[in-house]
Amino acid sequence: MRPGRSETGGPCSPTRSPGGCCPTSRKRVSFLPGVPLIRLVGGCVDDAALDGSDFPKEKEVPQGDGSNKSESKKESNSGGQPNVQEKLLKLFQDSIGPVFLLGLLLATLSGSSEKEISFQEFKNKLLEPGLVDRIVVINKTVAKVHVRSSPSTKQNQHSDTSITTSHLPGQEAPSKYKYYFNIGSVDSFEEKLEEAQEALGIDRHDYIPVIYADKISWFQEIMKFAPTLFIVGLLYVVGRKMSISIGSGSGQGGRSIFSIGKAQVTKMDKNSKNKVFFKDVAGCDEAKQEIMEFVHFLKNPDKYEALGAKIPKGALLCGPPGTGKTLLAKATAGESGVPFLSISGSDFLEMFVGVGPSRVRSLFQEARECAPSIVFIDEIDAIGRARGRGGYSGGNSERENTLNQLLVEMDGFGTTAGVVVLAGTNRPDILDKALLRPGRFDRQISIDRPDINGREQIFRIYLAKLKLDKEPSFYSQRLAALTPGFAGADIANICNEAALITARRDEKLITMQHFESAIDRVIGGLEKKNTVISKLERRTVAYHESGHAVAGWFLEHAEPLLKVTIVPRGTAALGFAQYVPSENLLMTKEQFFDRTCMTLGGRAAEEVLIGKISTGAQNDLEKVTKMTYEQVAVYGFSEKVGLLSFPQRYDGFGMDKPYSGQTASMIDTEVRELVAKAYNTTTELIRKHKDKVAQVAELLLEKEVLHQDDLVRVLGERPFKTAEPTNYDRFKQGFMDSEDSKSAEVDPSSSVGEAVPT
Repeated sequence: MRPGRSETGGPCSPTRSPGGCCPTSRKRVSFLPGVPLIRLVGGCVDDAALDGSDFPKEKEVPQGDGSNKSESKKESNSGGQPNVQEKLLKLFQDSIGPVFLLGLLLATLSGSSEKEISFQEFKNKLLEPGLVDRIVVINKTVAKVHVRSSPSTKQNQHSDTSITTSHLPGQEAPSKYKYYFNIGSVDSFEEKLEEAQEALGIDRHDYIPVIYADKISWFQEIMKFAPTLFIVGLLYVVGRKMSISIGSGSGQGGRSIFSIGKAQVTKMDKNSKNKVFFKDVAGCDEAKQEIMEFVHFLKNPDKYEALGAKIPKGALLCGPPGTGKTLLAKATAGESGVPFLSISGSDFLEMFVGVGPSRVRSLFQEARECAPSIVFIDEIDAIGRARGRGGYSGGNSERENTLNQLLVEMDGFGTTAGVVVLAGTNRPDILDKALLRPGRFDRQISIDRPDINGREQIFRIYLAKLKLDKEPSFYSQRLAALTPGFAGADIANICNEAALITARRDEKLITMQHFESAIDRVIGGLEKKNTVISKLERRTVAYHESGHAVAGWFLEHAEPLLKVTIVPRGTAALGFAQYVPSENLLMTKEQFFDRTCMTLGGRAAEEVLIGKISTGAQNDLEKVTKMTYEQVAVYGFSEKVGLLSFPQRYDGFGMDKPYSGQTASMIDTEVRELVAKAYNTTTELIRKHKDKVAQVAELLLEKEVLHQDDLVRVLGERPFKTAEPTNYDRFKQGFMDSEDSKSAEVDPSSSVGEAVPT
């Protein structure tokens, strides 16, 4: 017969303390006849049945309040107040690891004071000796055994087995609750327990009380979701770190992974600081005039609309690197007085698909909201490259999608007036044709390297910021004559290098000597005075450079020599000769030939005076080869090849030669003949002036650096005079004018300038 059950309450439910708990005094639970087992279902267990002395107290996971965390937080860029989101993220990152490890530790140690036993051990070692006080079944799965400190008298009277208490595991530590075992099911457990008690001869009124309780362990419930929470938290932290790295790469700070599709632009308006104005831009007057018209369009649109004109939608600034495209855009931002949005072309491309078009839409949406406005896209060739055809030519779908979105935004169905787009690139030849058509970029403004007048204007701007020993106008023309082909960025670098050299020498003012050293530093590289060179190598270099100097001195169309040196510079140059080239837009066949001879002068001097040739002429031969191939294959200077031009074109796989093998062989033969003719002419010239070449070489070995005045003393004046002044003539004329003005001020023979005593 199975024992009965009570579903309504426990034996201690009638007597509760004022605090809502049962009395804590220990006493046997009374049973109704034939109902030895009591079951509590769905309710909490009262402390009279499950008092605090019987059960071990639950261990609680300590809750960190975050007070011991680092208080150094980032502040927001706008208000300077601590960012709450950053604080929460920092707190989450700092606490997720310790809390997870602490939870694992508590889960591991939660059963360290309780011993799991089998039902057979419970029957033999606890139930037979009468050590069981009661059994509490938790959640119908685990039976917790509460033991007494001494065996029950009533149970021992019915037991035929006598076991001393010294062999019982319960005596090692005086604890009420030390053992538990798992039960398969409630019915099976009750049957086994009843059979065991009947076998021991225990009276039904003295059966072990069994109490059923439903207990919720919040820690265990949370630990069920721990893997999911850990993965979600890890993804959040990784995503946050990724967004911060993505944002910091563009200099805009971190941004959320969900806002990655928004363009991060640099916005300037009339209240912005550190503005650049058109007066700070020089050397590109025509381009500056074109850009100033765009500013005037935005400031006075009614003037043009009254005539029926439409404001141009965009302009493309193209030119070599360092010519001032970005600087001109900055000046536009400073002068326009309208919102100016700047972004780089590479900022549209990310590792995520669809980010590029999204950022284009975001950029133009922001520009329309603050119209009239100007949008400047620097290095637009990053996204504006010509689209591939048929999947070839290295097509990139993400970049092409970004370009398509840009085309639609600039001139599509949804475009609105009031937004002018400026873009800069040094590769206009690779841009997509759809991007260059009128209606998108209406104007292409070419910014070339400045001429001598433009360089003089640029030098005046940068020299005004330096501490010079003389007025900036004293240096501007001279330095402009010494720097043909230099762009604005190169000129700024020269001025900065001169200031650094002055500071390195512990001097207070910048002089012409410092500027010349800066030009040498930019052209030839870092001076290497400690390079170990043997006497034979040094002598070979001296004769090599002397051959260049003498050959150029006695050739009519050669460039004027400024100085020659055998001081090693850069990575490989053991010496070099510096010339002042003229800025001619056209060149004749005779000019090409003389420059080829001058370039071969070093190799010819080695052969004639030393009797051996070295590898020092490798760079000279490379220049000669390139120059001669251009004469034959590009400029049509060869009678055998004829009036044909084959400019070198490069596709994605290599150089494209649009001529036959026979023509290529003819070009090679003609190039060899021209180079051989130039070398023979140079060799005869060196033999004719052999003594002067030796004198210049010995003087070089003595002084290491020779200027034109030193060459005049050895070689005499150049036998050729030009009809128009060269850059070197302008360079020398500046010093002559300065000396003439000084002599005129203090000329004692002049009656007008006679000093009158006061």
